[in-house]
Amino acid sequence: MNAALREFRVALMLLSRLPAGRIEGAAPNLADARWAFPLVGLALGLIGWAVHAGALASGAPAPVAAVLALAALALATGALHFDGLADFADGIGGGRDGAHALEIMRDSRVGSYGVLALILIVALWLAALASLGAAAGLAPFLAIGALSRVAMIGLQETLPAARSDGLGRMAAGRSGRARLSAAAAVLLAGLALGWQGAALVATCAVIAAGIGVLARRKLGGITGDVLGATQLLAEAFCWAVLATFWPG
Repeated sequence: MNAALREFRVALMLLSRLPAGRIEGAAPNLADARWAFPLVGLALGLIGWAVHAGALASGAPAPVAAVLALAALALATGALHFDGLADFADGIGGGRDGAHALEIMRDSRVGSYGVLALILIVALWLAALASLGAAAGLAPFLAIGALSRVAMIGLQETLPAARSDGLGRMAAGRSGRARLSAAAAVLLAGLALGWQGAALVATCAVIAAGIGVLARRKLGGITGDVLGATQLLAEAFCWAVLATFWPG
């Protein structure tokens, strides 16, 4: 099997619950596969758009369509990034120091910081998409799906792993192909959406930078939860930016 296809399938398995088939032999490592993160984001964005557009076309009110789109994305990703945000918020909010924060983030239970973070970010996501309604077309869904995963690549390219094991460690390291893929996603978003695309890129960059600084200071680097939190925050704030400055 072509190496690029195998790597894409690894990325698909990691970031979604979409069928990816079975990889024979040794699977590519996550560091090699992360160039495909934006492609997985495109597939997930397409799912979100299809559910959202289908709901609106069937006569559903905009808030209902927004809820259905978010539910579809949560199912398609196995709520992976929601879990990451909750764990990250609990660790940052409740950790006395880096080691304690990492210990909290390993705990499968969700604390008050995690619950509050999920409530707020889901509310932001839904309010923004509901206010956009039919103005949330295919191009924004695709761009946000891809760029929010580019934000993950940005952290992987610039920060060390916080642990000697785990997802953050397995996906750590620099990758020229990942940087090229990220640059292509940024360029295509700009070409497709113009100033809107530039605003989405800037939003994802700000979120990644903010989470990266916090993770470096508090944890010493990135973990899988840090990456998941970055993706979900970037996605939600991208919709909020569109709803605020381009309400349709």
